[in-house]
Amino acid sequence: MAELNARNTEKTPAFDSEKRAYSVDDIMEILDISRSSAYILIKKNLFRSVKIGNQLRISKASFDKWLDNG
Repeated sequence: MAELNARNTEKTPAFDSEKRAYSVDDIMEILDISRSSAYILIKKNLFRSVKIGNQLRISKASFDKWLDNG
């Protein structure tokens, strides 16, 4: 039983608390901008984004790099 509990407490990389992607709402909150302004930035390809189903996800690394260098 102790072995089972030890396995269940190991941290799995897929469930790491550090985000690897932002949502449009995250971008809106970080930059304090409107939804339409966030989509304009995404459309300009200033940072990497990917569409998953009907949702957009923005690469945290590329967004943070863009923001830090802006």
